[in-house]
Amino acid sequence: MKIRLAVALVGLAIGFAVPTLAQQTVDPKIEQQIRIFASNFDAAFNRNDAAAVAALYTQDGVTVLPWGGGFRGRQAIEKGYAGVFRSWHPSNQISKLDRLKAAGNEVRSSGRWSHTTYPSGSAPSNRVGSFTWIMVREGDTWKIRRSTFRDTTS
Repeated sequence: MKIRLAVALVGLAIGFAVPTLAQQTVDPKIEQQIRIFASNFDAAFNRNDAAAVAALYTQDGVTVLPWGGGFRGRQAIEKGYAGVFRSWHPSNQISKLDRLKAAGNEVRSSGRWSHTTYPSGSAPSNRVGSFTWIMVREGDTWKIRRSTFRDTTS
């Protein structure tokens, strides 16, 4: 009976350890690439360039937006961002990466964002929130496979 308990405890310990080992810190070179990527995302966003934002996603990429819903596929992402840019005219986008973790061939990053929106006919509004990106390498560049944005403005 004691042997079964010991085997069960060892199995439980391994079960908790394997997911932790699977998520590893990101190589500093890759971290630098993703920080540059975030700057490119901000630049495209600040130009209100929907095509440039969409080009940062994989062909089958998904984005989930703070107000609900989202877009699936690069073409839908471009069309969706074009509508956002026409309605809100956001600028001063800043993305700050807080965490990066390697998980297999993906990098999972999360952080905070802020920007100012200029809705037609309304006063400017400063918005803040958080984001997560699941990124994969396509050729020699990184692309977003899935993004989630959350607005935490009070």
